[in-house]
Order: sequence, then C-alpha cells, then structure tokens
Amino acid sequence: MPSALVLLAEGAEEMETVITVDVLRRGGIDVTLAGIDGSDPVVCSRQVKIVPDKSLDEALKSGPYDVVVCPGGAGGANNLCQSAAVGNLLQDQEKGGRYVAAICAGPTALKAHKICGGKTVTSYPSMKDKMVEGGYKYSEDRVVNDGKVITSRGPGTTFEFALKIVEKLQGAEKANSLVSPMLVKM
Repeated sequence: MPSALVLLAEGAEEMETVITVDVLRRGGIDVTLAGIDGSDPVVCSRQVKIVPDKSLDEALKSGPYDVVVCPGGAGGANNLCQSAAVGNLLQDQEKGGRYVAAICAGPTALKAHKICGGKTVTSYPSMKDKMVEGGYKYSEDRVVNDGKVITSRGPGTTFEFALKIVEKLQGAEKANSLVSPMLVKM
C-alpha cells in the first residue's frame, strides 16, 4: 500500500489538510498526519483544532513515504519553512526520487529548503513572486505536476490536488473512481 506523510503545523489551512488526508485514504493510501511540533492538537488558520496521528519525529521512524504533503495557510507554511526537520525530510524525499506535494502557500517550503529547483510549480497567487524569485517556473494551472513535484493553488483546488496524488500513486482508474461518489465537479 502506498504511503503518504501529511505535515501539520500551527496555522495550517484546515481544508487543504483534511480534504487531502480524506481523499488519499479513500484512494487506498496509508496516510500519517504528523504534527511538526509534536502530537498535541494543532490550531489551524481558522481556529479549528486538528489532532495529528503522531509527531513528525515519531512518523519519521516509519519512513520513507511515497509522498510528503505540505498544506498551505500562511502561518502553517511559514512554520514549515522554518523547521529544520521539515527541511531534512524534504531534501531526503527529493534525493530518494519520491514525490513531494504542496498546496497554497505550502510550495514556499520547497523554496525555503532549496528543493525541486527549476521545476514548474503553482501556488496561492500571492506566493507567485516568491516562487519565481526562487528559480521555479510558474504556472497558473489549478494543479501542476512536474516530475515528482505536485503543486496546487488553494482551498478550492484541494480535491483536484489530492486526486492527482492518488493518480500518481494508485493510477488514473483509482483516482477517477473517487470523483463520482464524492460528488466532485471536475
């Protein structure tokens, strides 16, 4: 069974976190939601508290993962950018030729930790200049997949983002099978 590690930091965007975890699990992917600062409940961008499955330190003992996911939310992305543990994880993920996925402000963690340089990415519109300054090619498509990097724009593109991850790890047939039961308009 493919595996995913979804990072959870204070200030994360709730929808991007929960929808991604849910869709990946529906897609038959073993998902671990890891709190970057421990296993205590995390207060997200809209004051929703989410309880991680385990701490990042604990989750790393079960790695490597087929994909590491960085949700957005300005505060959450900033915390991902400042975490040395997240940086090491993302660098290992890239060196190992495994998927990295980031949505909204989450792609700024790729820039902060100097991974996937030169790739085509997207992000929340206000993050565009940061990404271009970091040496990335930029697209305004809702979901962008360049090699082992999957990026997306924001809360309204989260289903498409998560379905792209399922497609890459489980195949297009599996991803497409999830659309109708969830009543997703594609």
